[in-house]
Amino acid sequence: MVEYTLAHVGINCANAEEARRGAVMFEAMFGLTAKEGNSSVFAGKAVELMKTPYLGKNGHIAIGTPDVAAAVADLKERGFAFNMESAKYKPDGTLNAIYLADEICGFAVHLVGNK
Repeated sequence: MVEYTLAHVGINCANAEEARRGAVMFEAMFGLTAKEGNSSVFAGKAVELMKTPYLGKNGHIAIGTPDVAAAVADLKERGFAFNMESAKYKPDGTLNAIYLADEICGFAVHLVGNK
């Protein structure tokens, strides 16, 4: 049985400054520490604010799973398709992240390894 958990919610921002402001607001409201990265600013582990719009009209929902390849096989077996161009791999060649082909209510959905 494949395990799925909510990893984080990604919000598409217009630019880096808007992403920083959003992270500061989440930090002030909920104590989610802002941490800036190359393409986004995280507020704790729950919210990722993208510095430029990425996949998904509104952003993305990241679903964590211990074995991304097994999760892909599970979902493909149930009729779901993937954006293979979005696949990211660990240095050892293990699949670590991939987006599904379709959005749900304006959000892209991606699987991410959580081991």
